[in-house]
Amino acid sequence: MVGNVKARYVKHTLLFKRPSGTSRGVLNEKETFFIILEDGEKIGVGECGLLRGLSIDDVPEYEAILQGSCEAITEDNFNPDSLSSFPSLQMGFEMAQRSLQAENPFILFKTTFTEDTFQIPINGLVWMGDVDFMQSQIQEKITAGFSCIKLKIGALDFDKELQLLEEIRNHFTTDQIEIRVDANGAFSNDSAFDKLKQLARYDIHSIEQPIARGQEEFMNTLCRESPIPIALDEELIGISTTQIESLLDAIQPQYIILKPSLLGGFTITEQWIQHATKRKIGWWVTSALESNIGLSAIAQWTAEMGCNWPQGLGTGSLYSNNIPSPLVVENGYLRYDLKKSWKFNF
Repeated sequence: MVGNVKARYVKHTLLFKRPSGTSRGVLNEKETFFIILEDGEKIGVGECGLLRGLSIDDVPEYEAILQGSCEAITEDNFNPDSLSSFPSLQMGFEMAQRSLQAENPFILFKTTFTEDTFQIPINGLVWMGDVDFMQSQIQEKITAGFSCIKLKIGALDFDKELQLLEEIRNHFTTDQIEIRVDANGAFSNDSAFDKLKQLARYDIHSIEQPIARGQEEFMNTLCRESPIPIALDEELIGISTTQIESLLDAIQPQYIILKPSLLGGFTITEQWIQHATKRKIGWWVTSALESNIGLSAIAQWTAEMGCNWPQGLGTGSLYSNNIPSPLVVENGYLRYDLKKSWKFNF
């Protein structure tokens, strides 16, 4: 970065409206970090969407590295390569720089999405919990007009999770409701095939990360023999740009799930798309529980990439203290409402 750019960061703790369960535990809050760049009267804002326990840059010295990077920018001594092991920081600084260079700091990518003439189809996310809680969420999503439902599985008794899926299929065909499931690596290697076969009875679109990451050979076998298409998620975390092709070739998944905050930003995520497309591997984008600042930037970029199939970008309403924004979810779509404005105190 050149010029008289000053950089600082602000930490913000997002509070979940209600506890949200995954196979890795229950989330009540999530910390995030906003990078603020100032160049005269111009301002840029980026979000470092760190996910504790999942991001590879979840290290004790995280804030110190963030602070040091801000000081390096202010002193015009910033080396982006120094953050190659910190994907959420890479994402935050890429966002902030794009924001600083934009006419509107909140519109990083000018598309029909930010003109409110295109809506992004999204899935309705159903968090883990007891059966009654998950049933109520499913009903809420269907009533709200979602045609694609994504269920977090792996924490309940598996038979109960199958009952939830059966309940959906008793009332809705695959043409009416697309079902995706996300195991977050919860299946054991011994049980994975049997569970995939049982899930297949309910016409599942795909399953994300059925087994724990780092088992390329067995994951490849699953992808070849599973009756349900498999999407890699956690498997992509910590993979360098030089390893992308070898990972995709080794596992040969049907889909990959892209979280720019966990992969290192938009530019790096575009490399994943290019290599996947070359291999006829499908993809969609999912937020990493960012605030509306990061979610909006990711949605804008996703619209630029092209997305006529459901994306995982419906997380803006999870928090009680999110940043007020023009993002609106209606009838299973995310849109940018030009009648609404941003309320962010720089």
